[in-house]
Amino acid sequence: MKSENQMKVSFQSLSVNEGFARVAVASFISSLDPTAAEIADIKTAVSEAVTNCIVHAYRDTIGTITIHTKIYPNRRVVVTIKDKGCGIEDIEKAIEPLFTTLPDEERSGLGFSVMQSFTDKMRVRSKVGKGTSVVLEKILSKKAERR
Repeated sequence: MKSENQMKVSFQSLSVNEGFARVAVASFISSLDPTAAEIADIKTAVSEAVTNCIVHAYRDTIGTITIHTKIYPNRRVVVTIKDKGCGIEDIEKAIEPLFTTLPDEERSGLGFSVMQSFTDKMRVRSKVGKGTSVVLEKILSKKAERR
């Protein structure tokens, strides 16, 4: 299915850019007039994905994070967050709640769980040494359903 609209943005993996990523995606989908809760859900999921890139993918280096957001018919929003960092060796294990590769840094290991809980669908693809792609999908409510 062809998207109705899309945007792509890239930025450095600096923690200061996490807020920019949230707002960029929220601003882009605002034309769909989502509810405040839907905007908050998407912003939270994007924030978690970008934070994972900053903290885990690039660890002590600076790399590029790319976000590609597409709007499809029936108010379906797909946000893809990509990095070219270290990659994930075992995706199934990484998705498990409370799993973290950085236990000494007080990480909760809930990033993927948060992304899953705030979206309708989440897919993760990764290759060690090549990077990771997280695809978040959310179907926004129709205006008539909000009453």
